[in-house]
Amino acid sequence: MDSIPTWNKLASFTPYLLCFITFFIFIEQIKYLKKKKSLPGPVLILPFLGNVIQLIKNPTKFWDDQAKTAKESGFSANYIIGKFIVFVQNTELSHKVFANVRPDAFHLIGHPFGKKLFGEHNLIYMSGQAHKDLRRRIAPNFTPKALSTYISLQQSIILEHLKKWESLSVQNGSKPLPLRYLCRDMNLDTSQKVFVGPYLSEKSRQEFNKDYNLFNVGLMKLPIDLPGFAFHKARFAVSRLVKTLGDCVKLSKMRLVSGQEPVCLIDFWMQELLKEMQESGSDAANEVPPHSSNIEIGGHLFDFLFAAQDASTSSLLWAVALLEQNPEILSKVRQEVSEIWSPESDTLLTAENLRAMKYTEAVAREVMRYRAPATLVPHIAGEDFQLTESYTIPKGTIVFPSVFESSFQGFTEPERFDPDRFDETRQEDRLFKRNFLVFGAGPHQCVGQRYAVNHLVLFIAMFTSLLDFERFKTDGCDDIAYVPTICPKDDCSVYLSRRCARYPSFA
Repeated sequence: MDSIPTWNKLASFTPYLLCFITFFIFIEQIKYLKKKKSLPGPVLILPFLGNVIQLIKNPTKFWDDQAKTAKESGFSANYIIGKFIVFVQNTELSHKVFANVRPDAFHLIGHPFGKKLFGEHNLIYMSGQAHKDLRRRIAPNFTPKALSTYISLQQSIILEHLKKWESLSVQNGSKPLPLRYLCRDMNLDTSQKVFVGPYLSEKSRQEFNKDYNLFNVGLMKLPIDLPGFAFHKARFAVSRLVKTLGDCVKLSKMRLVSGQEPVCLIDFWMQELLKEMQESGSDAANEVPPHSSNIEIGGHLFDFLFAAQDASTSSLLWAVALLEQNPEILSKVRQEVSEIWSPESDTLLTAENLRAMKYTEAVAREVMRYRAPATLVPHIAGEDFQLTESYTIPKGTIVFPSVFESSFQGFTEPERFDPDRFDETRQEDRLFKRNFLVFGAGPHQCVGQRYAVNHLVLFIAMFTSLLDFERFKTDGCDDIAYVPTICPKDDCSVYLSRRCARYPSFA
C-alpha cells in the first residue's frame, strides 16, 4: 500500500526533472553555438557527450569529415565530452598556433587529457625561459657523437628483432605475421637501450613493459579516473615508469662521476649536467639546476620514450606497406644500400653511411610526409585568440592543428607516394618546408628529429637487405587506423623470409 504514494511522489517530480534536463540541453546548445558562430561544423550536439561516440566508433571517418568540412574556411568546429574544439586544416593557420605556445595564447597538450595522464613534468607543458633552459640542456643528447653511439645500439636491436620476426613467420606457416605489436616491442626495446642503456635490469625491464602497456591502453580510453578503469591504471603506471627512469638517472650520475664514458642518452645528458654543476660549484648530492632532479629528468625521459615509441612504430609499418606497394622504389633502396653495406660484412652502418643513403632517407621522409604518424597536435587556448580577422578562438577551446592535412598541401601530386620529391633537383622539402610539419614547428619543434629519421633509415636499410616480404592483401588493409598514431588497418600483416646468405654477427 505504501508503494502507491511513493510512486505518486516520483510521478509528480518527473515533470520538474524533464524541465531541468531540457533546460540543461538548451543552455549547452546555446553555449556551443555562441562559440561556434559562423564556423562550419555540426549545428546540433548531444549535451556533454557531443560527437564523442562517432569519434570512438570510427576516428578515421570523424577526422576525415572534419577536414572536409574545413576545406573552404581552413578550420571547423565540433564538441566532444563537454569541450568545444576547433580543427585547423590550413597550414598557415596551424603555424599561427604553433608559433604562439605561451601562457597567454596556446598550451600544447599532446593529448586532450594528457596533463592528467602524463603528469605535470611533461616538457610540452613548459614555456618561456624555463622551456628554453631545458631544451638547452637536452641538446647534448643529440650531437653527432651521441647520435653515432645510438646508431650502434639501434642496429643491434633491429637485427635481434628481425631474426625473431623471420622465425615467427616460419612458425606461422601459411598465416601472415602482423607487424604492429612486433614493431612496438622493438621500438620499446630500442628506446630503453638507447635512453637508459645498462641502468635498467631485466626484472625492471619486464615491469617497465607491463606498465607501458597499461599506459598505452589507457591512452585510448575515456578519461574516467576511478579504480578499475583503464585511464586510472594508466595514470598510476606513468608514475611508476617515471620513478624507474629517475632511478636510472641516479645510476648514470654515479657511473659518470667515476670517470666512465657515456654509453646511452642519459649519460650524455648527465655528463653535461654534472659539468654545469661543477662549474657553478653545486653539490652533486644536494644541489641541481631547475628541472634537473632525478625524478624530473625521469619524467622527461618518459616523454622522450613516448614520443619515440608510437610515432616510430607508425612510420616503420607504413614504410613496409608502401615499399611493398611500390616494387620499383624498393628495388632502388636495395640497390643503394648494397653499394654501401653488405650484411655479410659483419660491420655496423656508420653515421657517414647513413648520410650517403640519400635515396633511402628520401623514402623515409616521404613515408613521414605521406602518413604523418601524429596526425593532430592538440593545444588549449589559454585566452581568447584571434585566429583570423573574422574569428576569435574562445578561451578553453581545444585546438587541433592537422599535421596530416598540411602534408598534402603545396607538394606536387601530394596524393602520390614519391620519394623523388626530396631529391636535389626537385627539393620539395625546401620549397614546401612549411607544409612538412611532422616534427612540429615553433618553440616546441621536436628536439630529437634527427634521431627519429636515423632510426627509420636504419630500419628500412636493414629490413629490406635482410628480408624478403609480401603483404597479405585484404579489403581495406591499407585503410588508416588510429592506435593512437596511425597504422594500416590490418596491422601490416606480411609473410617474411630471409633474403641474405646469413645474418650479420655484430649482435
